[in-house]
Amino acid sequence: MPKPIIEDQRFLDVDYGAQPLPTGTYENCTFINCSFAGADLGGRHFADCVFEHCDLSLAKTVETAFRTVSFQHCKMLGLRFEDCNPFLLAVDFADCTLNFSTFYQVKLKQARFRQCQLEEVDFTDAQLPDAVFAACNLQRAVFENTVLKNADFRTAYAYRIDPEQNQIRKAKFSLSGVAGLLGKYGIVIE
Repeated sequence: MPKPIIEDQRFLDVDYGAQPLPTGTYENCTFINCSFAGADLGGRHFADCVFEHCDLSLAKTVETAFRTVSFQHCKMLGLRFEDCNPFLLAVDFADCTLNFSTFYQVKLKQARFRQCQLEEVDFTDAQLPDAVFAACNLQRAVFENTVLKNADFRTAYAYRIDPEQNQIRKAKFSLSGVAGLLGKYGIVIE
């Protein structure tokens, strides 16, 4: 039986932890002030959707498709993006809290993180070419074997990235952020 397609709808103030979001494909939909905390979003497809002021903390995302999805002012603690459907995965984050989330082995070209809290986020083995981390807090974020070619960290802060363990060719960093690239050497920069 084919999954229903829900188009051009607005969902406002719904708690999907108590009332599950119906399985289907959501196209050009907007979710405002909704709670998906701990909810099972497995198998749902979102295309050209916007989530505003939503809580997606610890939501289950097995085979969830996010295709050109924008998250604005959302709380997204502990989300496992590696569980998402990788086909055409494209997301944009603005003023979101993604602490403790994981992007292990995720391929996300041109990802945009603007004014986000990314504390202790795991980017191990992720491919993030052309990503932008604008005014983001990356304290204790893990970058190991991560592809960061052409990524923009110029206004990001509190990051530690080992240039020997990550691909950072043509990535952009501010002069004040250079210490985050040299942390393993134990040198003092004044």
